[in-house]
Amino acid sequence: MPEYEKAMRPEDITRLFVERSNAGDAAGVAELYEEGAVMAYPPGERTVGREAIRALWEKVLSHRPHFEPEQPLPTLVNGDIALTSTPPKDGTGARAQVVRRQPDGSWQRLLDQPEFAPPGR
Repeated sequence: MPEYEKAMRPEDITRLFVERSNAGDAAGVAELYEEGAVMAYPPGERTVGREAIRALWEKVLSHRPHFEPEQPLPTLVNGDIALTSTPPKDGTGARAQVVRRQPDGSWQRLLDQPEFAPPGR
């Protein structure tokens, strides 16, 4: 398995996600998540566990989508837990993640809500 750059700040995860997704690296995307992470995707469903998240991203990335970097909103940190979020470039909805500091000081996603629309949409 390749040695992946680790997210040493919560905000690094968004950048690493874009880089790895655009490279078609589903395994690299999955490494951004804890083993037992929960992702609210596809819409209306949950994908649980790093292996299931990797399999999901293999399918998504097989279509060669291109992701643009999004400016993260201010991160809220409390000890070893942080809330990160980004507003999508199209101005609809939001993205939010709960990340946790790992024993080596890096950060991984624990909960991921990659897209949700404002109420009424």
